[in-house]
Amino acid sequence: MKYLDDYITYIKSNKRYSVYTINNYYKDIIDFINYLDKVDYLKIKDEDVVYYLEYLYNQKYNKNSISRKLSSLRSFYNYLVNNDIIAYNYFNNHKNPKKDKILPKYIKDEDLELMFSKTKNIRDKLILELLFVTGIRVSELVNIKINDINLYNREIKIFGKGSKERIVIFSTNCLNNLNNYLKERDKINKKNSNYLILNKNGGKISTTSIRNILNKIKLISGAKTKITPHMLRHTFATDMLNNGADLVSVKKLLGHESLDTTSIYTHVTNEQVKKVYENAHPRA
Repeated sequence: MKYLDDYITYIKSNKRYSVYTINNYYKDIIDFINYLDKVDYLKIKDEDVVYYLEYLYNQKYNKNSISRKLSSLRSFYNYLVNNDIIAYNYFNNHKNPKKDKILPKYIKDEDLELMFSKTKNIRDKLILELLFVTGIRVSELVNIKINDINLYNREIKIFGKGSKERIVIFSTNCLNNLNNYLKERDKINKKNSNYLILNKNGGKISTTSIRNILNKIKLISGAKTKITPHMLRHTFATDMLNNGADLVSVKKLLGHESLDTTSIYTHVTNEQVKKVYENAHPRA
């Protein structure tokens, strides 16, 4: 399908979406085209969108999944309109359902301590620390280049979703681990790569490899909590708010567009306050 292939190239090159996002968009669009069966996806009507939404609800898709599918398809059909391939985007007639608020899972302090104390590999420890102390996404971590780092100010320039630039800060302890890693990195940088985190062959590391490394850290440490890059991001945000950071600052550090997205973490901190109250107050 030429137009779909062109669209995927567009969001990869122009929008610079992550591989994970591109794969989701592609799957969502293909699922819709397969659902249409004999109906030409370039000649759909509003009723086709209505019937598809009914189908998704009947198939018990949750609101978050339906919202993502709608966003993927709306974006694709907007692309078709903007390139004069079709005249109208019927997905613009339909709003995304309000997402179900799912409290983000975070990693307990005792498990984090285990992971840091048991991780001896310098590179792996730096991966764990950067994700935890900065709250960056795994896709952002693998794209950090050496010249994005300001060692003196302990800052890293991050290019987030839609190539939006922001600055994150890292701790003094992280600086020490970073300096130790940079010495080791010189030995394995056989390809003269500009990327910070390298794989064993001296090339840019993948997000899949990062996830595998975190799974290995969990097994070695004996931690009970599952660990993923996004859980470390959740833990960063939760710890910041628990320790007095304001919501706007956390929003900027996470690279969220909307304060509503960041506010989900206040529910986590409120739950923690509630537990403290119930455990401490004699009349609770």
